Amino acid sequence: MSLLNTRNRAALFSSMALVTTAEVCDTNPQLIVSGELRALQPVFQIYGRRQVFSGPVVTLKVFEDNVLVREFLEEKGNGRVLVVDGGGSLRCAILGGNPVVQAQNNGWAGIIVNGCIRDVDEINGCDIGVRALASHPIKANKKGVGEKHVPVNIAGTRICDGEWMYADTDGVLVSKAELSV
Repeated sequence: MSLLNTRNRAALFSSMALVTTAEVCDTNPQLIVSGELRALQPVFQIYGRRQVFSGPVVTLKVFEDNVLVREFLEEKGNGRVLVVDGGGSLRCAILGGNPVVQAQNNGWAGIIVNGCIRDVDEINGCDIGVRALASHPIKANKKGVGEKHVPVNIAGTRICDGEWMYADTDGVLVSKAELSV
């Protein structure tokens, strides 16, 4: 594996499904040491039908408010992964079934939520990858407060807009650049 620019995205999506995150880590210790490849701490539950997904990262920082989350997922995803730093709140859900269906229909590859989701059965029926800390029945506020495209710190890892996310059943990796096999 080597770091490449984004011109081979289509090939990556099809080939990364054949390579596990564990294999990526085993074959790239130098990238881990340099910090170019980082593993998120194993704090996330797996939701959605797509257990393996990857794509360029879009970041969002909110707290117990889901207006900006919904706005992002209304856009075309183009294979991207939305990383939402919800402050780790376990007091309400900042992502529900309707926005996830919309994300699936708009071509998002996945959503990582440092917080809670709800409508788990509906989300589990969607062909999209979702990771979250837990599920919670209470819905979020609707104030529209948050920050878009800012570095976030979740699961012990700093994640920036434009980096690459790779997730499978072993865990979640973030890379400064696209990985190619």
